[in-house]
Amino acid sequence: MKTVMATGTFDIIHPGHGFYLEEAKKLGGKDAKLVVVIARDSTVRAKKRIPVVGEKQRLEVVKMLKPVDEAYLGYQRDMFRIVKWINPDIIAIGPDQKFDIFKLKEDLKKRNINADVIKITKYKDSPLDSTCKIINKIKNMAFDEKISEKCMK
Repeated sequence: MKTVMATGTFDIIHPGHGFYLEEAKKLGGKDAKLVVVIARDSTVRAKKRIPVVGEKQRLEVVKMLKPVDEAYLGYQRDMFRIVKWINPDIIAIGPDQKFDIFKLKEDLKKRNINADVIKITKYKDSPLDSTCKIINKIKNMAFDEKISEKCMK
């Protein structure tokens, strides 16, 4: 059984996330185990933006997704520490993740981590296929002032 590791923010879950995780798991073949590493809030703030959903809730939701066998929060200072601990056969890089694959492979080799790195190039194209698109849609919607009264507090 091969272990595939996938990483990401998984802030506001959308079909692209599910597609990415399904494709990642397929990389390991039949009976593959998919382990997902969720970016810490501090990492999201440093590399993207303020996360909408906190890291503990993002972890909880990702654990519920069908393709996921295990999920963990990443380490704040050393991203390779959890990779070493998981010891994956394959690291899946999402189509929108901006990693230099060759540099990543070199960094893994320096740390004696023998994982193959594979970029998933397929993408689930949909109207709301990114967290930013979802945020922008919500920002631009005209809500009735009473909408918050209908929300559970």
